Amino acid sequence: MKRMLSVMAAVGLVAALGFISLAGDKVEDISLEDLKKAIADKKVTLIDVNGTDSYKKGHLPGAVDFASVKDDLAKSLPAEKDALIVAYCGSPQCPAYKQGANAALKLGYTNVKHYAGGLKGWTEAGEKLEAAE
Repeated sequence: MKRMLSVMAAVGLVAALGFISLAGDKVEDISLEDLKKAIADKKVTLIDVNGTDSYKKGHLPGAVDFASVKDDLAKSLPAEKDALIVAYCGSPQCPAYKQGANAALKLGYTNVKHYAGGLKGWTEAGEKLEAAE
């Protein structure tokens, strides 16, 4: 019985890890240039997954704070399921963006991308962050 429970727990963990990696399998990166154009054209919803403290200090222009809205993310996203949604975190090494990307995918969004540069890449490119109001 204990062995059976251990196997079931392991299967559950594998399934959970599979869900976590879902975004890595389905989400393409967006370039800095394409992201800047989408922001300028007001044709993107950005999901900042760096946490509320980081968000308040600075985030990409117009981004939503995933930590604050994740329980009701749909209200912060456009009605059109093919709208461009871009999730990002702190740097190219950070996998946290998958939380926001997976949440958007789970809601049925089909044009979800990842800005791999994150906050670090944005500021290193000379772009300004927006502080929370």
